Amino acid sequence: MNEHTTEQTAEHTTGRPAGAGNAPEPDGGADLHGNRRQVLYWRLLARLFDHEEQPTLESASLAVVEDIGLPSALLDPHASVDSIVQRHPDLAAEFDGLMTPGPGADGDARDRAAEVRRAALAAKVLLGVFAPGSGRVTAGQLARWQSDAGWLERALGCGPGELRGGRPGTAAGPTGTGGPDAAFDLGRLIPEIGPELGAIEADLVKRMHLREVLADPELAARLTPSMSLIEQLLRDKDNLSGVALTNARALIRRFVDEVAEVLRTQVEKAAAGALDRSVPPKRVFRNLDLDRTIWKNLTNWDPEQERLYVDRLYYRHTARRTTPQRLIVVVDQSGSMVDSMVNCTILASIFAGLPKVDVHLIAYDTRALDLTPWVHDPFETLLRTNLGGGTDGTAAMALAQPKIAEPRNTVVVWISDFYEWRHEQLLESMAAVHRSGARFIPVGSVTSSGRGSVNPWFRERFKDLGAPVLSGHIRKLVHELKTFLT
Repeated sequence: MNEHTTEQTAEHTTGRPAGAGNAPEPDGGADLHGNRRQVLYWRLLARLFDHEEQPTLESASLAVVEDIGLPSALLDPHASVDSIVQRHPDLAAEFDGLMTPGPGADGDARDRAAEVRRAALAAKVLLGVFAPGSGRVTAGQLARWQSDAGWLERALGCGPGELRGGRPGTAAGPTGTGGPDAAFDLGRLIPEIGPELGAIEADLVKRMHLREVLADPELAARLTPSMSLIEQLLRDKDNLSGVALTNARALIRRFVDEVAEVLRTQVEKAAAGALDRSVPPKRVFRNLDLDRTIWKNLTNWDPEQERLYVDRLYYRHTARRTTPQRLIVVVDQSGSMVDSMVNCTILASIFAGLPKVDVHLIAYDTRALDLTPWVHDPFETLLRTNLGGGTDGTAAMALAQPKIAEPRNTVVVWISDFYEWRHEQLLESMAAVHRSGARFIPVGSVTSSGRGSVNPWFRERFKDLGAPVLSGHIRKLVHELKTFLT
């Protein structure tokens, strides 16, 4: 592509000869804005699917970006969104909710100039996340990608870490079809993005020379804990020592504390057990049932003095049943269940802190490990796991069944994808637990995204048993356990 062609492209996208500066925009702006958006989108596609730079598209895009008053750094593949926002703070507000449906209508009412601006900003965010390059990854590159992924989440109207599956989020994402660019339902698209981001992040972590990074305190401090990174650390922990092991433990501790804070909030918000009306209500002002007190004393109304004489106060029952309960959590620690292993270990420790709840934790692959002595400390528990391997749930059942002393006061939560070797033998043992009167809850996924594969053979038989597989967001499991245990 020669220089003359490049200048022609720039002229078509800016509406004036290349190098003309910020001259007044000619009439016929609709076609001009449409051409500009096409150039930006063609460059986006070219960058996503071909790592070779296209000089014509680059120069034309540069002309567009500069002409609409945006910084040229938006086209620099090595510049993070963070660095751009630091130099141009006003852009931060534009990135927030950038890709959510906004006000607008078809025809002349569309703000086509604003659409071009949004296209330039959106292309930067998308390229930063979905074109991570190849080859070795440094700690700085991983941190930059994670930062750009955070800006993508903000652009989609989601909370920090909500799409990446590393930390449980709370929102389901925005929905709607308004706005000129909303040709799709964003609420349906967002759940599909999360697993893709998780896969990209996992690939970046695998491409890191993690042991070298951990051995350098300065580089290790730049790492941002994520589910992918924690998985790598847990897999490699036996090969680490000295400074590298210390830094790895610090990263795992940070991640555990962050996830625990989110899960603890969800446990506190979940519905508690039924009120215990056999316990008299405490006669304090905060428990006063004002509506009932007025209703019950209406017969004492004096119409002449217009006064209500109260001869009895009524109070609300606040005590809840606190029958001692036993929670047995069995977690598949094979490679496909890492996310569940981390989340459930932390969740078990939170429930272990509740009064009158006796929590037991068992992890298994082809062998089973009783982690109950460390259940109050999820960090120490995770360090004792051995991720990977096959699955043989019968080994875990051999440890779990003797713990069911009082079936009516016991709940067994079994987290797995249920791709088992001795499937018929394991199913019979699970059915026996269910028939004993214990509450048996098979769980297929307890990730923040709520996605996971479950063996169809087990899914159908659990349904026939009357204990369907619980799948979806971790909040579902929190609600089920809180209702049963408190």
